[in-house]
Amino acid sequence: MLKKIVHLFFIITGGTAGYLYVPDIFRLLGITEPGWLTSPYLGTVLGAIILFLLSYWVADYIVNFLKWIEDGLIKVPVGDLFFGSIGLIIGLVIAYLINITLQDIKIQVISQVLPLFIMILLGYFGFQVGFRRREEFVALLNRKEREKKRGTQEAEAPVAVPKAKILDTSVIIDGRIADICQTNFLEGTIVIPQFVLGELQHIADSSDALKRNRGRRGLDVLNRIQKELPIKVEIYEGDFEEIPEVDSKLIKLAKVIGGIVVTNDFNLNKVCDLQGVAVLNINDLANAVKPVVLPGEELLVQVIKDGKEQNQGIAYLDDGTMIVVEEGRHYIGKSIEVLITSVLQTSAGRMIFAKPKLLEKAL
Repeated sequence: MLKKIVHLFFIITGGTAGYLYVPDIFRLLGITEPGWLTSPYLGTVLGAIILFLLSYWVADYIVNFLKWIEDGLIKVPVGDLFFGSIGLIIGLVIAYLINITLQDIKIQVISQVLPLFIMILLGYFGFQVGFRRREEFVALLNRKEREKKRGTQEAEAPVAVPKAKILDTSVIIDGRIADICQTNFLEGTIVIPQFVLGELQHIADSSDALKRNRGRRGLDVLNRIQKELPIKVEIYEGDFEEIPEVDSKLIKLAKVIGGIVVTNDFNLNKVCDLQGVAVLNINDLANAVKPVVLPGEELLVQVIKDGKEQNQGIAYLDDGTMIVVEEGRHYIGKSIEVLITSVLQTSAGRMIFAKPKLLEKAL
């Protein structure tokens, strides 16, 4: 069908060009008799036939080019295409208003060539601005809509809308986020950016077995969150093409939509703090909910292995907290009562120091 349209376009173009120019060409060549040779109708037929024959050589190239453009447009998200088109229209309108003032100038280059250049340039810039700043436009429209709703509901009690939670790659692979969502501790919409999904897929397709398993685990976690848990999940289709790093894209997205980054990456946590972006760290939550033990308390533990220092033994609580038992090497493999001597909080977690209760009684 597209190829027939191309042929029809060539026929119409050839007929129009023949009607306008073929009689003049015959006159320039000195052909004036018989009169029907200089008839515009003959020129129309000749032009249409010539370009129709020419279309057989170029039609395939034109059709392939148009299909390439069509495939590219189909892959572009609707929002990106919409805002790019709006920017293009605004650019062309501005170019038209500028070109009106240039029509009165008698210099041919300025009145005829310059308007075409301005139209192409402003159309391009308009499309680029609309396409690349689409997130800001969406955020602005959402803000206006929220302000409008707030204005119509002034008489009602204020309702705090939970901010969207943006998941990064590390917290998805970790897997604990699914259990946290199941307990309803996270309020609001869970946002999964498309560029995070792309990074997860890249990890899942890795030739390294460990990375491949981590990536597949992350995809399974997302599938569980989206299909099994009673929480709203949105896939953010946009991208920040001018920003190469995924972490920087997450920070930019959080600023644009006013969301909160959820991670267990220590470095990303620090960068978010520096840039004033709200962040929730799963490791901080895990450390906060560990059982609280105080110096002087007694615990029943099983010494698993020896420690780094001489005569030390190592035990663990049910949540994985390590207990260093002084003089506990002799009790490896045994369950003993220990007395807590001190608790140390480190960036890696909580560490408890203790000594056997039997040793305390002996003293």
